[in-house]
Amino acid sequence: MKVAVLLETSLPPSRDLVPTRPLLSQGPPSPAEGGGDALTPRAITLRPGADLDGFRNAARSLVAQGVPPEAVTWSVTDAPGLFGADADHAPAPPLALPKPVAALIPQVIPHRDPERYGLLYALIWRVCHGERHLMEVGSDPLIHRLHRMAKAIGRDLHKMHAFLRFRRAEDSGGEHYVAWFEPDHHILEAAAPFFVSRFRGMRWSILTPDGSAHWDTETLTFGPPGDRAALPEGDGFEAGWQTYYESTFNPARTNLKAMRAEMPKKYWHNMPETAAIPALVRAAAGRTEAMIEREPTLPTRREPARAVAAMADQDPKTLDALNAIIRRTEPLVPGATQAVLGEGPVGATIAFVGEQPGDQEDRQGRPFVGPAGQLLSRAMAEAGIDRGASYLTNAVKHFKFEERGKRRIHQKPTAGEVSHYRWWLDRELEFVAPKLVVALGATAVLALTGKAVPITRARGPFRFERHDNRFQGFITVHPSYLLRLPDEAKEEAYAAFVDDLRRVEALGQELAA
Repeated sequence: MKVAVLLETSLPPSRDLVPTRPLLSQGPPSPAEGGGDALTPRAITLRPGADLDGFRNAARSLVAQGVPPEAVTWSVTDAPGLFGADADHAPAPPLALPKPVAALIPQVIPHRDPERYGLLYALIWRVCHGERHLMEVGSDPLIHRLHRMAKAIGRDLHKMHAFLRFRRAEDSGGEHYVAWFEPDHHILEAAAPFFVSRFRGMRWSILTPDGSAHWDTETLTFGPPGDRAALPEGDGFEAGWQTYYESTFNPARTNLKAMRAEMPKKYWHNMPETAAIPALVRAAAGRTEAMIEREPTLPTRREPARAVAAMADQDPKTLDALNAIIRRTEPLVPGATQAVLGEGPVGATIAFVGEQPGDQEDRQGRPFVGPAGQLLSRAMAEAGIDRGASYLTNAVKHFKFEERGKRRIHQKPTAGEVSHYRWWLDRELEFVAPKLVVALGATAVLALTGKAVPITRARGPFRFERHDNRFQGFITVHPSYLLRLPDEAKEEAYAAFVDDLRRVEALGQELAA
């Protein structure tokens, strides 16, 4: 989820883009510049809250007409419509603003200060009328005030991320989590994507006095203000969380001033653990004295051999047991819907190892079912390889992506992330015990060898030897590489990929004989 960008940025605008009337003493704009009297008072009416789009459109129109900040009155209303009665509805082209200005505007828009729109328009006006480097002047009163407002929004977002607590409820759709929060500013729309990324798999609602946010595991929507009375009573999770908080409370480090600074009391009534704080504080002195008076004790001696034996006994004994561990493990990079497990029979002659699941694999929970997987299936069929008799898996078991609008764009896993999942891949291949392991792309090679190996030089038969795993292997490109090629190069590259798979099929038959 992303907040819409307010104003497009580019290189410093040409004379055709920047208003050519920096001085009000030059008189009203000509008809070519928008016509009318620029000094005529204008009334701009925006919707309540953080009206980023409304301010953007109004600012464009006002700058295009040459209307200075002192001629504009900004107000907020629930009535439909963007502009007040005195404003011009004519659309205006985007403004080319320096990146620091464009970045600051959405950070200030959620502030409750009724002057925020006027201050931001004054900033835009000055930048468009010759002060392109105004953001670099930290001593300017306008810049100083806007930066303080942006910092207040940042603090408010941090508090909401840290102090919001969900309670479990039941409705017609099943399990539903509800939270109540009272932000200092209009930050709900800016804060909601954080909770989408953290709690993507559960249905939830966040209620505030200004509005509400609702997530149904697929779509984020915003609604009218909520009512704290709609919050369900405390649940079993809250009781468990309070018990955990009490058990981790250190009486020797009690510092009320620091506690109030980090967790202001205004948030306490929505946080279950704070109910225990008064009693914990009252008992802190006595508990500390008891800790001091208690005789020191030597640490319990542990038996290393027994501990090692216990750890070994916890290792999965079958592929199903390993998959159960993978399935219930949280993704290293948050966001994935589910772990995508390997697919195919134990004892398969050929195992294919890819990079990581894609968007469709994450949604369906199966490997190689997206566009790249469909291309792989087609190439396998042409090469005479039975996909159903092969084992297909990935080096990384969770989908790593970046959201752009409604699309989830694949992001390449880092070497550290590949290393994190390597133990699972090693055990998986031990259980499957293929005769031949095919590495599809550089990430698969890194996972199987522990080092970066250039695909162009190593393409073909390869021996994978690392720790206890020793497999006859074959290195080729990942099918997603073929999808990224220009059309004129795809046919030749695809033919080479199919030829690789024919060699894989022949080598697999030779090893199985």
